[in-house]
Amino acid sequence: MAAVSAPAAGSGLDFGIGIDVGGTWIKGALVNLGSGTPAGGVRRLRTPSSGRVDDVADTLDQLISELQSESPGHGNLAAGVAIPSIVQRGVALSAANMDGSWVGLDVQSYLESRLGRSVCVVNDADAAGTAEALYGAGKGQRGVVLVLTLGTGIGSALLVDGRLVPNFELGHLEIGGCKAESRASAVVRENQGLTWVEYADRLQQYLSHVEFLFSPDLIIIGGGISACSTEYLPRLSLRTPVIPASLENAAGVVGAALAGRRLKDGQAQYV
Repeated sequence: MAAVSAPAAGSGLDFGIGIDVGGTWIKGALVNLGSGTPAGGVRRLRTPSSGRVDDVADTLDQLISELQSESPGHGNLAAGVAIPSIVQRGVALSAANMDGSWVGLDVQSYLESRLGRSVCVVNDADAAGTAEALYGAGKGQRGVVLVLTLGTGIGSALLVDGRLVPNFELGHLEIGGCKAESRASAVVRENQGLTWVEYADRLQQYLSHVEFLFSPDLIIIGGGISACSTEYLPRLSLRTPVIPASLENAAGVVGAALAGRRLKDGQAQYV
């Protein structure tokens, strides 16, 4: 595990491109890494319905070209790309809500060749968790912090005293004989037309199980649904404090940009 830290300010190179590939949307931004804020907001394009690597790469090329054009004075910026996959040394070992062609592929090398720039590929929840720990709701928090991103699936990141445990896949835990993300993700709530009371009940079951297994000191809820946290967080009853992600749905983009910047600087990746 490695502790995360922000790039040194004042170098004139405090920007990076961050991309967060989801099952529904691909989001991206030019990120100010001194402050952890997207410069000009977060753009998004629809994830290709095929989910195939080549199709996703075409969309990434379009989005990154648009973001690069916003920062002509910084040269060919490195890009961090967060994907819904277990990632080890740039290789995807799984593919959640994506085509099976990702599995076993050295995605980092493939995208560097395809996009013509330095690329760092990381797990999407790891990116979001790192951003929240460095810039957001987990900043300065000691002990065990669990960051959960509720979207098309459920992503999870675990940090211990600011150090990331990579590829911490809690969306695949079984609750009542089903994968947790098939019952308690944000998309499941929408697709099944669950009321907030019904959804909070499912989330309670899942979080109670996670709390029992890992005894976190803090749980941070991210993903797009974090913007609606007043609808479900007050209905939960846990020993552990549960708070919304302060970066909301931009956390994965910010964390990805940080990973790309560290790679270009020749530093060890944070995972």
